[in-house]
Amino acid sequence: MLASRRPPLRTALRWAAPFLRASFHSSAPRLRPARVAVVLSGCGVYDGTEIHEASAILVHLSRGGAKVQMYAPDVPQMHVVDHSKGQPAEAESRNVLVESARIARGKIASLAKLTAADHDAVIFPGGFGAAKNLSTFAVDGKDCKVNREVERVLKDFHKAGKPIGLCCISPVLAAKVLSGAEVTVGHEDEEGGKWPYAGTAGAIKELGGKHYVKEFYEAHVDTKNKVVTTPAFMCETELHHIFDGIGAMVKNVLKLTGK
Repeated sequence: MLASRRPPLRTALRWAAPFLRASFHSSAPRLRPARVAVVLSGCGVYDGTEIHEASAILVHLSRGGAKVQMYAPDVPQMHVVDHSKGQPAEAESRNVLVESARIARGKIASLAKLTAADHDAVIFPGGFGAAKNLSTFAVDGKDCKVNREVERVLKDFHKAGKPIGLCCISPVLAAKVLSGAEVTVGHEDEEGGKWPYAGTAGAIKELGGKHYVKEFYEAHVDTKNKVVTTPAFMCETELHHIFDGIGAMVKNVLKLTGK
């Protein structure tokens, strides 16, 4: 009996390759990760970014598969606060970009370089820096001014139809810049100190924004303007509740990107 003749292995693999490729082919498009800009305002709740909020945002963005780039304005802080005393340090001055680099582990760029064309969404953590360094809200209230670059970024993302996320006190930025934007900073009454900054809701209305009452674990989605907000530390509650509320905000921001 004649021995069977088999083609060499290399020839067999070359013959089978098109069929192997076809078997692994998927018609579903491969979406690239959402590119999200995070805008910081310093480092530390009383004169910069609320660090827990920034960390929570970064964790949820990481879990959501987003590609993140952090930015901050290259300007002096309004003042420096000794966080152990809660009082201004009179003889000190610090730069917002330099301080924000602490949170970003050095990987940060000037806000002047942030463009809507290069990103799918932008998120602003809270902390008093949003009201002191990104705007003058802490001093001027409803008559506040917003940092020129912050205003540009908000308007550019809004015009491009790209989502904007904000938490804690930073929704005042959207209320000031984007007329009629729907936001939340939580409740509108202090309720015995549980919501110590409840008066901000009234200021938002005076700024021209629309305020919606939400719990600390919820996010409000303004579908028309693609603005997503959550109260975060506007409420005196446990850290894990703040983390969950920020998670709801980030999840809705990423959903609005369509990525």
